[in-house]
Amino acid sequence: MLLASAGSAVWAQQVYRCAGAAGGAPEYINNAKDAQTRNCKLVSGGNVTVVQGTPIPKVQAAPARAGAPASGGARPDSGPEQRARDSDSRGILEAELKKSETKLAELQKEYNNGEPEKQGIEGRNYQRYLDRVAELKDSIARTQSDISGLKREISRLPPAN
Repeated sequence: MLLASAGSAVWAQQVYRCAGAAGGAPEYINNAKDAQTRNCKLVSGGNVTVVQGTPIPKVQAAPARAGAPASGGARPDSGPEQRARDSDSRGILEAELKKSETKLAELQKEYNNGEPEKQGIEGRNYQRYLDRVAELKDSIARTQSDISGLKREISRLPPAN
């Protein structure tokens, strides 16, 4: 009998929202007396889930090593492994640059200064032709942007030995 009455009873806890100190995050409490003295408002109309955040620790800057170049000098990890990685990076970027330049030349040839040759159904469907011209123009702009980005990345690498 006692078990049946306990199972049918709904136990709800009232939660109050209090303003945070100095404009900080609000604070949630469940003590009615504290809520009344602190002028908190009752939270109603749904479940409340409060997850306490963890503060992010501040990272201190590492002190500069004696004899290390300030900026613009050789990288501190410029050993043989780093030089090999830089060389590999340069080779990959240069291969991508060459591929992009080839692609740009092909796109510009097909674009034909904004007047590419009509293909197939484009003779009867002018809108399709215009769409292809716009797509070619966008592809050329994207490829030019890619090329400038690759050149910028290559210029950031240390000179090849």
